[in-house]
Amino acid sequence: MAQFRLQGSKVLAVDMSGDTVKAKNGSMVAYDGQMSFKKMTGGGEGLRGMVTRRLTGEQMTVMEVQGHGTCYFADRASEINLVVLRGEKLYVESSNLLCTDGGLRTGTTFTGLRGGATGNGLFTTTVEGTGQAAIMSDGPAVVMRVTSQYPLSVDPGAYIAHTGNLQQHFQSGVNFRTFIGEGSGEAFQIRFEGEGLVYVQPSERNTIGGDI
Repeated sequence: MAQFRLQGSKVLAVDMSGDTVKAKNGSMVAYDGQMSFKKMTGGGEGLRGMVTRRLTGEQMTVMEVQGHGTCYFADRASEINLVVLRGEKLYVESSNLLCTDGGLRTGTTFTGLRGGATGNGLFTTTVEGTGQAAIMSDGPAVVMRVTSQYPLSVDPGAYIAHTGNLQQHFQSGVNFRTFIGEGSGEAFQIRFEGEGLVYVQPSERNTIGGDI
């Protein structure tokens, strides 16, 4: 199995001895040894399930890397966080997924509606199996534990990923920006209940975030 390690906080090094990894296209910054590369496009198996992100029509391309040596990955100086999976499922925003072990299964799941009035669906990438995944955050990610006693509400723009037995609900009408007069349109937040971990970044992505 490929070995994932961080070089600082913004570069992922993957040591391979005949292994395969899948990575965000264009994210490789260097490699040593003998590597082969195959570009994969959206639709079936792959990083985004392989993403046809129906919410935005965005397509994400993924490359498969196999060989002997070390590959180095980075993306726009984002902070990188390693997640070890032991049979469980990781739910992650596609734009935050950098690299996965080749043996991990990836797909897309429908997690709810972003703004009931608009009918926009929210599709999240799933990564499942045993191995490692590298996820990115804008600034150092915070890992927050959710328990049955302590549910968690998150601004959608700050949400990166989650694992565990969590139920995800969208609450409209309330959004953190509303309280400081910056909210516009239909505001909402994501509420997590159950037992698990939620990864949150300290800055909001500039996409369809807390407002529709």
